[in-house]
Amino acid sequence: MEDVIDIVSWICLIGGSFFLFVGAIGVLRMPDIYTRSHAVGITDTLAAGLILIGLMFQAGLTLVTVKLVMILLFLLFTSPTSSFALNHTAWTSGLRPILHSDAPVEQDGETDGRE
Repeated sequence: MEDVIDIVSWICLIGGSFFLFVGAIGVLRMPDIYTRSHAVGITDTLAAGLILIGLMFQAGLTLVTVKLVMILLFLLFTSPTSSFALNHTAWTSGLRPILHSDAPVEQDGETDGRE
């Protein structure tokens, strides 16, 4: 039984690490604040949640597990709230999302390859 708990724990830890890595790449590669905040929200809830669940399996039924559950609940409530506050502030400041229908902006001295 202990081996099964270790395997499930490591699957959660590796899965959380993978989503953390993908979310970090998403933050660097996304074009605007709205898509970046989406990448951060996924990283914050999914990656941190999987890592915390993996740690809960490792801790067993102890006081540490209770503390990890409280941290997970705190993250599940604060992450969407902070994402909303960030996006709402960006929207009210006049920052609009980049859409595919937006025409590319030409800079002086640069071309887009079309002659």
